[in-house]
Amino acid sequence: MLIHSSQNIDAVTAENFFRDIDKHPESVYVINWKTERNFPNHSHKKGQLIYIEGGIAYIHLTDKTLVIPARHYVWIPGGMMHFVEMHKSAVTRTVYFYWHDDDSNPFYTKGGIYPINNLLLQMLIYSERWNGDVHPDEQAFHFLAGIKAILPEISKKALPVALPTTDNSRMHPVLDYINENAFEPLTLSSVSEETGFSERTLSRLFQSTLHTSFLQYFKLLKMVKSIELMLQTDMSMSEIAYKLGYNSLSAFSAIFYQLTNIRPSEFAKQLR
Repeated sequence: MLIHSSQNIDAVTAENFFRDIDKHPESVYVINWKTERNFPNHSHKKGQLIYIEGGIAYIHLTDKTLVIPARHYVWIPGGMMHFVEMHKSAVTRTVYFYWHDDDSNPFYTKGGIYPINNLLLQMLIYSERWNGDVHPDEQAFHFLAGIKAILPEISKKALPVALPTTDNSRMHPVLDYINENAFEPLTLSSVSEETGFSERTLSRLFQSTLHTSFLQYFKLLKMVKSIELMLQTDMSMSEIAYKLGYNSLSAFSAIFYQLTNIRPSEFAKQLR
């Protein structure tokens, strides 16, 4: 089943599409899309590798949202509920892999976002010549199987920028407000006042629904926004730091390193 146009995919179309992907358990299924497609929440039996070539994308899991910057890829284990939000500037390469050997390495059963290296990038570019199912009796299969085989070896350090999410309807307007005002000097007090909660109630809601504090959530959101600014603007690192409300580049750099284990300047180099 081929999906041709840029659109939000309805549930029935998505169900049929992913049924086709899992139809042959032993195959590798290759997709190269250069336009935007947004599927509803779903899962599939095959593990999925998504490479973001340009722009930025987000993968929404049951309890968190992961940021997928350019020149990074994500591994989604089979059976994991998710949906991917892609922006129009994002070009994606996607490969779905057979699952019979997923227990051979812990990597295949846990999701993560990783910086791509030259070897994997060139292999994914080469895979453009195929589309749809590639079966074990085809010569191309062994090349594609090699991609899956090297992932545990080259994927040692996952990008830890993840925003917790919740299905709690009371929190949705709160999180929307924080996201829309992420560049403002928000506090628990100011957010409480704007959203109609007492500080104590809102603090408890953060802990009970997101398992984190308001301060930690806002700190993570700022890191997400900083990555967006690195990708989507020509702002210097100092300009990004001040836009996010930090008093100095060193303060921003320290927080970024604390959350990602990499300096923002080094991270920005990976995006080029």
